[in-house]
Amino acid sequence: MSDIGKSVGQFIVETQRAHQDSTGDLSGLLNDIVSACKKISHLVGRSGLIGLGGYADSENVQGETQKKLDIISNDVMIDHLKWTGHLAAMASEEIEDIIHIPAKFPKGRYLICFDPLDGSSNIDVNQSVGSIFSILRYDGKNKNPTLKDFLQPGTKQVCAGFTVYGPATTLVLTIGNGVNGFTLDRDVGEFILTHPNMRIAKDTAEFAINMSNERFWEVPVKQYVDECVQGTDGEREKNFNMRWVASMVAEVYRLLTRGGVFMYPIDSKIAKQGGKLRLLYEANPMSFIVEQAGGLSTTGTERILSIQPTELHQRVPVIMGSQNEVERIVRYHQAVNVS
Repeated sequence: MSDIGKSVGQFIVETQRAHQDSTGDLSGLLNDIVSACKKISHLVGRSGLIGLGGYADSENVQGETQKKLDIISNDVMIDHLKWTGHLAAMASEEIEDIIHIPAKFPKGRYLICFDPLDGSSNIDVNQSVGSIFSILRYDGKNKNPTLKDFLQPGTKQVCAGFTVYGPATTLVLTIGNGVNGFTLDRDVGEFILTHPNMRIAKDTAEFAINMSNERFWEVPVKQYVDECVQGTDGEREKNFNMRWVASMVAEVYRLLTRGGVFMYPIDSKIAKQGGKLRLLYEANPMSFIVEQAGGLSTTGTERILSIQPTELHQRVPVIMGSQNEVERIVRYHQAVNVS
């Protein structure tokens, strides 16, 4: 019988029951996250009506000017997760240090890293935004978690997911046994399984990259994009389409539904900071999802999930998507490094 039509709550419980040693803590945490994402979806949908568009008079830890919804979405995530007893601590894109659970609340066995509102620059032009999260285990050796507890490679993730707040609100989730997509039924307020066992096609004729940075790219990326742009007149002998939404959640959702390659590579403009996207709460969870769906994710020179983090807000280059195209880009990097 098809699983399509199950609620995300039912899906989570049934997945938990399949693991005899499960305590239910992860299921509870996921339901807390789902609740927070529903609230953020509601606020995003009404932002123009209730005055939540535009910029706030503040910057986040990366020095980026915050949108009003960045701050509010961050508050929603923290408020929904801090008191439930499933988490030992949190980390957010919007806050410099780790977020401790107040002493008056019980603590759990998990850590979460999240980007509360990815792609928020798109809010005022009515394009898709979303939330990204990564869940790690906490060994409980310290009374209070420290930064070191968060610095786990992506291979240690227990669960990862993201939402897209677009024409429909969708939730994509992996617990390490494939990727499933859910759509929010606003009439009943429930995420419903609509995209079971999502897989990324191995071959593609579509790529996503910010072409305005072309003059800063390294040789392997420029070589690959040049070949795609040349289409049937070039070495690849087929035409490619280019897409760019400037919202990672939207870009990765497209990979999952119709294949492609998403790239935010290292370039000379951002070389000193190590890349554009943050490892712990953007690159790692998305890489986990992409690999679970049969795709690949790399910096160009190494698998993202194998990177040992050294900082909470560490940045890395990202190239992910359809296996055969990502492997080609990696070969181009290897050829340059050998020469």
